[in-house]
Amino acid sequence: MAAGNLTSVQLAMCYVQRILQTDEYTSAIMEMNPDMFEISANLDLERSQGHVRGPLHGIPFIVKDNIATKDKMETTAGAWMLLGSVVPRDAYVVARLREAGALLMGHATLKRNGLVGIKPTVGVIPESHNQDTVGCLTRTVVDGVYCLDGIYGRDPRDNYTLVQESPDNGYTQYLRNSSALSGMSFGLPWLSFWQYASLDMQSQLLELIDIITDAGATVINSTELPSWQQSISPDGWDWDYGTTRGSPNESEYTYVKTDFYNDITAYLANLNNTSIRTLENIMEYNVQNVGSEGGLPNVHPAFKSGQDGFNASLQTRGIMDETYWQALNFCHRMTREDGIDGALFNNGSSLTALLVPSDVGQTYQIAAQAGYPMITLPAGITPETGMPFGLGIMGTAWSEGTLISVASAIEDLQFKSGTGLKRSLPRWLDYRARNVPM
Repeated sequence: MAAGNLTSVQLAMCYVQRILQTDEYTSAIMEMNPDMFEISANLDLERSQGHVRGPLHGIPFIVKDNIATKDKMETTAGAWMLLGSVVPRDAYVVARLREAGALLMGHATLKRNGLVGIKPTVGVIPESHNQDTVGCLTRTVVDGVYCLDGIYGRDPRDNYTLVQESPDNGYTQYLRNSSALSGMSFGLPWLSFWQYASLDMQSQLLELIDIITDAGATVINSTELPSWQQSISPDGWDWDYGTTRGSPNESEYTYVKTDFYNDITAYLANLNNTSIRTLENIMEYNVQNVGSEGGLPNVHPAFKSGQDGFNASLQTRGIMDETYWQALNFCHRMTREDGIDGALFNNGSSLTALLVPSDVGQTYQIAAQAGYPMITLPAGITPETGMPFGLGIMGTAWSEGTLISVASAIEDLQFKSGTGLKRSLPRWLDYRARNVPM
């Protein structure tokens, strides 16, 4: 676009054509922005008049449907009950991207594909203010960093963002090539995370790590989270692992279910044109529409247990009692100083970052509990399903700059080395298969 060979309107048309080609298969798009071409034409006019807002000027983006946009589109988090509701304003990150000249094309379903993911340190339809954060899903690390610079900033309505440590001149200054890997040191928390990956996933990721080592990096195995036996479930992602062990005051779920009650109530209170105001309203709607919403157990195959999560949240009444604070403090300690920070310290020989199999659910669960950043790079394919999986890069609080340097260097190495262990084209397995309506 800077060279005048492509306009924002033309780029938007290319993406619309691709969506029309593939979305019947992927079911990734909830809704398209009916104003996208008018907006993109205005952005092209700005560019033609010499006004370019920045690197995102005219670049299309899509938000998940739990991020509010004040326009002609719905914001429902995929819930029928919120159709027609009107949000009071754009989410802060959406407003930032629009100001940067990015083109909002539509809303996506609440699913993820094989992309670069940047989750920054702790605007959306909330679950827990202690853990929820908005990040970027992009094709490359460079794209992700432009996105991160676009959304990063202090939101006066979100106290958690007021302590953000944003670098002068943004995060693009941290982008590196593969030569930067020389001198970096990484830890593999084997018992903490790696042992739970499939043998095939281990094999592919370790092959990539061999390539990283050949590029000059030091990789140390068994750099465990000191708390791993207390904080990490051996049976997959389990946000009630504390209660599973008989200690609800050591469970993430203890505070998440309380936070949800308070945060969803606060969110719904700001909506217009809806009768859904409380968690009780949500649950009542799900029972009244049990055939599609699964409000009762054993009715809808997608909601076999009904709305047990909502029931658990309702029982808390949002009261942040002693058990709540004990659980929150325990999870923070176990995942921070006795978790990720302890593994990075590595008995005094500090590591640059931890490398983990990001499709092991316990990895992003621990990062979420800590509120720490994490970047995921596409790194392999599951042979049986054709589904992609990634290599995760974990760091301490406010280490986004370091993680960007690591991720961009590894990505550069992936493409320079000729390895197949990188983002690849989809295989479209079972593209003729269709779900049978129930």
